[in-house]
Amino acid sequence: MSMEISKVVEQMRALNANLRQPMEMNPVETNQGVTGPGFGDVLKQAIEKVNEQQSTAGALVKDFQTGATDTSIAEVMVSMQKASVSFQAMAEVRNRLVDAYREVMNMPI
Repeated sequence: MSMEISKVVEQMRALNANLRQPMEMNPVETNQGVTGPGFGDVLKQAIEKVNEQQSTAGALVKDFQTGATDTSIAEVMVSMQKASVSFQAMAEVRNRLVDAYREVMNMPI
């Protein structure tokens, strides 16, 4: 069973729409009275999404290897690529946060 391009495009559009929607989290009050999700909450949600994508990719690989479902190799490869890209992006965010922390710690008082 081959994966249709339109299905992949539809998934990409759905992901794009999800990214554009405001995050549904507990707002945090700031000094200026602006509300929004806290940084820790946003980071936690991003890490959970990466974990979810990796788990989904792992399950698809297992299903493909065992023949438990009619999962195609294209679906497996797309899922693995999504998980890989999201993990690389998360690692880059972590690296930039560590660099910013080091820079702040090295600032003279």
